[in-house]
Amino acid sequence: MKSGSLILVFVLTAFAGVASAKSPDLPEVQAQVLDHNGYPCNNCFFGANTNYYCFEANNKILIGYQKTPTMNWKDEDKNDLTKVHKAWSAWSPSGTTVPLRYDDKNIWVTSAAGKSVKLKQDYTTDIFVNNSRCRGAVKKKSDD
Repeated sequence: MKSGSLILVFVLTAFAGVASAKSPDLPEVQAQVLDHNGYPCNNCFFGANTNYYCFEANNKILIGYQKTPTMNWKDEDKNDLTKVHKAWSAWSPSGTTVPLRYDDKNIWVTSAAGKSVKLKQDYTTDIFVNNSRCRGAVKKKSDD
């Protein structure tokens, strides 16, 4: 096996469980998608896009992010890894309301293919520009 192929196999194996995870046995709630934004990895050779999502569920603002393995050094608007593994596509809301499950650390949403996608909760990144409630839920570092 050539060294380039060996590296590709290693990277694909390392990222195998990143995009999807089985959701726990928690009650499913309807949530409103308030905003989403992200940090793209442009001109990447095995980098990661980071996509943030803001929801309102049970009168609570939930913010979660997903890192998506990315390889796009030829065309920054696409991800060449999705040809190999469809789960390495960023989750995209199917409407303005979505069913989800959540606990204190994670949020689980369902992809268009019906698979569970795990988002890690994070309230420290001020990335939302379209919704003041999402921005208000971000905990700013204090200037000590």
